[in-house]
This record gives sequence, structure tokens and C-alpha cells, in this order.
Amino acid sequence: MAIECLVLGAGQEVGKSCVVVTFGGGKRVMFDCGMHMGHRDSRRYPDFDRLLADGAADYTAAISCVVITHFHLDHIGALPYFTEVCGYHGPVYMTYYDCAALVYPFQQYPTKALAPLMLEDYRKVMVDHRGEEEQYSYEDILRCMRKVIPLDLKQTIQVDKDLSIRAYYAGHVLGAAMIYAKVGDAAIVYTGDYNMTPDRHLGAAQIDRLKLDLLITESTYAKTVRDSKHAREREFLKAVHKCVSGGGKVLIPAFALGRAQELCILLDDYWERMNLKIPIYFSAGLTIQANMYYKMLIGWTSQKIKNSYTVHNPFDFKHVCHFERSFINNPGPCVLFATPGMISGGFSLEVFKKWAPSEKNLVTLPGYCVAGTIGHKLMSGKPTRIDIDKDTHIDVRCQIHQLSFSPHTDSKGIMDLTEFLSPSHVILVHGEKPQMAFLKERIESELGMQCCYPANNETVSIPTSQNLKINATEKFIVSFCMDETENDPQKQNLNFGGDMPQGCRTEGVAEGVLLMEKSKTPKILREDELLHSLGMETHFVHFEPLHPSSIEVKHTGESAVQQSSLEHLDCE
Repeated sequence: MAIECLVLGAGQEVGKSCVVVTFGGGKRVMFDCGMHMGHRDSRRYPDFDRLLADGAADYTAAISCVVITHFHLDHIGALPYFTEVCGYHGPVYMTYYDCAALVYPFQQYPTKALAPLMLEDYRKVMVDHRGEEEQYSYEDILRCMRKVIPLDLKQTIQVDKDLSIRAYYAGHVLGAAMIYAKVGDAAIVYTGDYNMTPDRHLGAAQIDRLKLDLLITESTYAKTVRDSKHAREREFLKAVHKCVSGGGKVLIPAFALGRAQELCILLDDYWERMNLKIPIYFSAGLTIQANMYYKMLIGWTSQKIKNSYTVHNPFDFKHVCHFERSFINNPGPCVLFATPGMISGGFSLEVFKKWAPSEKNLVTLPGYCVAGTIGHKLMSGKPTRIDIDKDTHIDVRCQIHQLSFSPHTDSKGIMDLTEFLSPSHVILVHGEKPQMAFLKERIESELGMQCCYPANNETVSIPTSQNLKINATEKFIVSFCMDETENDPQKQNLNFGGDMPQGCRTEGVAEGVLLMEKSKTPKILREDELLHSLGMETHFVHFEPLHPSSIEVKHTGESAVQQSSLEHLDCE
């Protein structure tokens, strides 16, 4: 039996994450259903038609379930299109947090609560501001969310009698999860996006040690080992302070959920310590609304935030306020968080057009920017001019500052997780091809695991191991435990039940006989139990040592007579 892995998105690229895994028995799971922020044509969405290649009547018949790891658009942006336009009506799972102490019922569903905000904001940017054809409506988003089934951390969900899934805390953003999926003996983990180091508002990823055939891991920073978080924070604060002290404006393009909150905590604390009066702004109501959710979903944040929450909610920012469009041309310094990140459109692009021509101003890019976005062009060098379309261009004279506050794990984190889980095979997704090739070589040479990084629309077949259930007799288990118990009277009374006896070691080496009979479960037993089990009597053969014999030859005429003495030869 093999696991088939079809990469519909994030294959040798960052964007539109969508991986479809087929287990034995035809069980098929779609992990994430994202869109590509850098494309405006058919490449924006995964090629869902490939799911019908094996003759399935429709998408609902082709897929056992969809599991969404978190609310970022490159992981969820195509979901309303898949459910409401393509017509998938099967189960969709997203994380929630079961905390009865929280007041609002939607607080329990971070991904389900926050995803509609991201989806509707993007839809409005594309349709209302860019004038693109509507791919799905606001009503489609609401109908899609009504299909969602909540998935709690470390809760095993039985999708059907064969397929089970379980979520683990991934860090990265509020509600992000790594997904463990199992059918029979075949088991995989799909990481989605994760972070192996804690930051100011989120904890590090956490997962059990699992027996896996396959690990599918993101590799955004496959070749990058970050320096210390404190050094990056100091550099960021220094650049921002220098700009505003000189009368300049700072544009921080960031997605409304995640890095915006992380950097707001950092700046709000710095402003308080330095007694600065320069305004810090949020660009739109979306981020204000997002902060409201962050205040209520404290259960998903870092331990430091949880501990201080009863005294002060760190998302109640003292120095951050709402930004009106009329403020764009106001004189004087300020700091502005504008969505979307990567300057892929929307208000961040509108502000960039106004502020980029001034040498006093600063654009700081705190995270990864996909190819095709203005953010990526700025990170690739310092251009003096950027063409938006054939009729629009921007003169770029402002300062450009790139600093990684990305919520993705780095190369060391990927290696640490892979070594900890020790899967038989590794598939890299959500990364750039040259860096993925480098990481593949490291995984194979340093960890001894088979690794690959398929392109979009490629299928990889992963062989799986099959576990054999073997019963063990009570005498064998007792003999296995003897080394532990023979010198410890307190452990000599072993209690048997469904599990290993109390006081018995769980690892070690013991000798026994494996008995395999037709139509019966194999069992392992002691040697002295074998004959009894086969209905045979016990026979013993004793050998005594052979003593030297003496031979005397006497001549009597023409004949010779031999006399020998064989003593103590005994055989029973």
C-alpha cells in the first residue's frame, strides 16, 4: 500500500497551498485550499479539475474532507470558490479553542472567526478597487463558513470509520495548526505554516512524537538561519525612530492578522518607554476588528500574554489609533500599518504611491513577499521606478528596509522538527526551488531520510509500512519482565490487563518463538510452551563425555585379535 500525494499548490513556490493526499482504501484529504497573491488569471487557484481525473462524479465524491490549517489567504483564499462555485459539499475542518471561561461563543473558533474577515477584505479589494470580475460573493463566503466543522487541539476526529485527523499547535498565527492524519497503519503530518520559536504574542509549535510514513513540511526559509529576535527588534526600532525623528513617514505593509499585532506590541512598548508623541496608525477597520478578536482569543497566545492578561490586555494599544484616508497628505511624521502585506494592492499600494517619491520616508517590509508583488520587487533590489501597469508608474526615492519578522520557522526549525518526528519520507512544499533543493540535500545527508520537493500538479507515491499485530502469552511477558522483577520483591506481583503489566519494562530484548498458524493471530511464546501448544510430548537427549579407549592387539599365529575397552559410554 502506498500514499499518493498530489501537489495542487505551493509546489516549488510560495502561494496557493493545496496538497491532496490519497491513502489506501480511496480515502483522500485536501490540506489547505489557498490562492496565489501574485496572479490574477487562472493560476490564482489550484487546478481542481485534476481531482476528477480518476472518474469521480463530482468534487464531493472525490474528496473525503478538507482541512484548513489557518486563515491566511494563501491557505484559505480558494475555499469559497471550491465549495460554492465548484460545488464541494463535504466536511471542512478548522481549529477552535474549547475554553468555557471565554464570554463570546465565536471565541472558540479562531480560524473560522477570522477567515471571513480576510476573505471579504480581499474580495472587496479585487472587485471594488481593482474592478476585477467577482470570483465569489460575500454570501458565498458566509455559506462556506456554515459548512465548517470545529477541530480542537489534540482532539482526534473520526472523519469516517477509517480516517482520523488530529490538530497540533503550530504558532505562526492565531489558530494555526499542524494536522496529523491516519488511515489504518499509514500516518502523515501536514505542517501548514509553523514557527518553532515563540514571539511576543504566540508560542512555539508543539507536537507529539509520532510514528509517521510521511512529513509534508513548509520550507519558506529553507536556507535561512535567523539571528536573534532581540537583535532584529532593535534594528527595526532604530530604523523607525530614525525616520520619524527626521520628519519622515513610515509605511509598514502587513496583513491585518499576525505581524501587525506583533509589531504593534513592540512599537507600543517602545513609544511608552521613549515617551514619543508621534502617531502610530492602523489603516482600516479590518485591523481594528482583528485586534478585537485577538483580545478575546487569549487562549491561543503565548504563555506570557496569558499570564499578564488579567492585569492588562496587551492588545489594548495606548499609542495606536485609526487612520483616515484624508491623513495621507498630512504633514509631519507618523507610522502607518497598511493592508495588505506585500503591497499587492489595496490601501498599502495607495499609500505607497503617495509616500514612495520622498527621500525622507521609509517602507519597512517585515515578512516574506511572493513573486509578482511590489513588495517582492522592493526586496529584490532598490528600484528607482516601479510600473504598476502600462499607464501607471511610481518613482521610488524612499528608503527601503527589509527585516524578517516572519512567523515562519527557519531552516534550523525545519530540521529540528523533521529530526524530532523522524518520518520515513519528507515532502517539501511552500518554498522556492533552489532553497528547497539545498534543504533536501541536508535532510538526506544529515538525517538519512528520503526527501523530495514536487512541482505543482505533480504526484508523488510514498511506500508505507504495515504493522503486524502479534499476541504474547502471559509466560513470555513474565519472562520479559524477569530482569526487572527478580531482584525487586515489590515488582513480583504483576497485574495483567489490556496493556503491559504494571512494573514491566516497555523496551528490551527477549527470546521467544513466533508461532504463525493459518486463520489465527500470530503469537509469541516461550520455548517450553511451543510443544504444548502443538500437542507434542517432550523428549530429552543427554550426551556424556567420551573417554579415551585403549586397544590391545595380540598375535596368535596368522591372525590378530583386537581387544578394546569402551567405558562410560552412555546414551539415553
